[in-house]
Amino acid sequence: MRRRNCQNHFGPTTSSYSGCPFSNGSADERTSVSKSKFAVFETFRQTEFVVAARFALAALCMGLFFVCCVSAQSSTVPKPIVVKVVVIAAFERGEDIGDAPGEFQLWVEREHLDQVLELPAGYRHVRMNKDGVLGMVTGVATAKAAASVMAVGLDPRFDLSKAYWIVAGIGGGDPADVSLGSAVWADHVIDGDLAFEIDARQIPEGWPTGYVPLRKETPYELPVRTDLEGEVYTLNAGLVGWAFQLTHDVVLADSDALRKSRARFVGFPNAMRPPFVTRGDTMSASTFWHGSKMDEWANEWTKYYTGGKGNYMVAAMEDSGTLQALTFLSRAGRVDLQRVLVLRTVSNYDREPPGTEPAESLKSMVFGNYSAYLPALEAAEIVGDRVVRDIVEHWSERVEAIPRVW
Repeated sequence: MRRRNCQNHFGPTTSSYSGCPFSNGSADERTSVSKSKFAVFETFRQTEFVVAARFALAALCMGLFFVCCVSAQSSTVPKPIVVKVVVIAAFERGEDIGDAPGEFQLWVEREHLDQVLELPAGYRHVRMNKDGVLGMVTGVATAKAAASVMAVGLDPRFDLSKAYWIVAGIGGGDPADVSLGSAVWADHVIDGDLAFEIDARQIPEGWPTGYVPLRKETPYELPVRTDLEGEVYTLNAGLVGWAFQLTHDVVLADSDALRKSRARFVGFPNAMRPPFVTRGDTMSASTFWHGSKMDEWANEWTKYYTGGKGNYMVAAMEDSGTLQALTFLSRAGRVDLQRVLVLRTVSNYDREPPGTEPAESLKSMVFGNYSAYLPALEAAEIVGDRVVRDIVEHWSERVEAIPRVW
């Protein structure tokens, strides 16, 4: 193999080390080269250290900047408002104050819910007072109720973890159990929408109704499914018992107009009584149904889904939506489902008076001309507010221990 001549490139081969890679060179020359290489390496190493140090310093500065930003941001975010009680109304006819009232107005005026807080994701703004009472309007029917309650429940402005929820609204009462202007604390909320239905004019002979439970073939078919989908909500019996005991002696207003209206229900002893406070169950459906046949269905539907323990007394249009939202919020740790109460007061009867036609009875209510509209609004606020005041005034106890009477 021919040896490469370095002379043309690096000088004569007989000279001292010329840089030719094929020259062995002297020991001094090799030492000099080693020192040069070490110097280059050391310079590179020092440069690398400086770069790394600068990078670490930059990262540290960025970290400190991030921490400072987060700290500054955290210091400007207000703490959530601790809510003690949420009062839920379904509708308001006009303004919150000063005109013909809906379910909300008496609460706003008497509980001094003066602070207005916008709720873009809900039906209407909410209001609060200095005692930690929050009032809201859901809108009519189950869908609006569920959406509005969820909007409040997920709002980061509010700490609802220990809040008590009180539905305070009006409804149609069963004359077998209640009189006009009476108030009912609910043990169960029954959903009247979740069902199969056949028009009553086409049902098989022997069927008492065209309503059939989901996943069943005939009305009231047993056994009741165990995997229910919101057909019934059972409230905290101890809390309901406490609310009833606290309010059962509240005197509710009576009048000649009420006496005249209830006198039409001959044969219904409870319907003939002056207004009173009691305990029973509510039926919730977005359909405003009316008539004695529907009343029979509501009673049987309630018995079916409560194993015979329940007693339907009042029909309403929002409660199952409200309870569904609260159930989901409870799973998320936002609310305590054991702190929920439903109070319904009787603005009208849910059926026609004996000897009359359901269509004629319904016609009289088409525009909200209920026999006991104002007395029912009064009863909801008077009875409900006794519970609200007790919770607020004994908050140091109620915040941790839920009151119970069995």
